[in-house]
Amino acid sequence: MRKVISLSFLLILATTLVMAIPDARQEPAQAAGDRQAISYDKWLAAKENAERHAREGRYVEALQHYLEYTRQAEGLGRPGLVAWGKNNAAYMIIKMHMQDPTVELAPAKKMLEEGLAIAEATEACRERLAKNLEYIRSFL
Repeated sequence: MRKVISLSFLLILATTLVMAIPDARQEPAQAAGDRQAISYDKWLAAKENAERHAREGRYVEALQHYLEYTRQAEGLGRPGLVAWGKNNAAYMIIKMHMQDPTVELAPAKKMLEEGLAIAEATEACRERLAKNLEYIRSFL
């Protein structure tokens, strides 16, 4: 039970952080070196770290990096990448749920619905978002 509460808290915190990200067109990026700064290099690093952690089965860490991937993509004004980031972050929650059915799927559902609402999402991305959402709906 303690594990579920801790994991749920982490997922809620991570989702809150993504939702609180300012629009980069409205606010300038922070000074170089600040972890809040937006750059292609930071997006790429988040992507690579997320993929590495996912391959290693470290889904919580992968989720954190996919949320940063999404934040960086938003700051770069790349909505297609934002949709992929939301899909991939949600998929990490699904992977955690497959290992532990007590993992809460509501944050993943929200991210997938947000991803589907992005007009610039590619058809391949939309298919993955829909497939992952179908999985989640079978449990909610």
